[in-house]
Amino acid sequence: MTDAQQKLYAVRSDPDEQLIVDRIYSAVVEQKLAPRTKLSEQALCETFGVGRMHVRRALLLLSSQGVVELLPNRGAFIACPSSDEAREVFDARLMIEAGIVRELTREISSAGINALLSHFKEIGEAKAMENQTEVIRYSGWFHVELAKFHNNAILTRVVRELVARSTLILTLFGTNKNSLCPHDDHASILDAIVSREPRSAEDKMRHHLFHLRNSLDLEQTQKVETHLAKVLTGRM
Repeated sequence: MTDAQQKLYAVRSDPDEQLIVDRIYSAVVEQKLAPRTKLSEQALCETFGVGRMHVRRALLLLSSQGVVELLPNRGAFIACPSSDEAREVFDARLMIEAGIVRELTREISSAGINALLSHFKEIGEAKAMENQTEVIRYSGWFHVELAKFHNNAILTRVVRELVARSTLILTLFGTNKNSLCPHDDHASILDAIVSREPRSAEDKMRHHLFHLRNSLDLEQTQKVETHLAKVLTGRM
């Protein structure tokens, strides 16, 4: 095992470091931490009550996932994807998630379908209460949960990373940031899964991801800032 691999393994196994990783990841997916937000080591140490080594290992793992950029002599920042990276992320999602939902529709159990229906009900309730933070969180979770049903840790990790990167991309380039994942699109995908129609589920996932990709304006970016401590000490 290389030194880099040992460091990454240490991040995964240490609960303090994993908490930092999970909180920052959640804040990104919920659009609470914007691209270019500086992640001050001192602020993170104070927020989580840990030493700098824990913070640095957590940031290293987030960097390996493309969520954080580590810049020499400047520190850590929430990643700021380029327009080329934006295209590549959605191209990857189209290839990966279309296959995920196709195979899932063929294999999912009745218990699995019930779990997805229960989750979708929670999204609907959050939407009805106009709780946009919860809608965004559940919407990203929907895509990760579909991957989890395959019981493949690597596949789940890849989708989790792509969802986080997509959130950053939509924050920068999206023409409608309040609609990270249209509720009706998810309903359509879920209907195809429940009906056990693999080809239809695949087509609807492709339509959904094309919809998101086509909502981007890759010619313009917006400068956005967020107060780090306030976000990470709040409810994630």
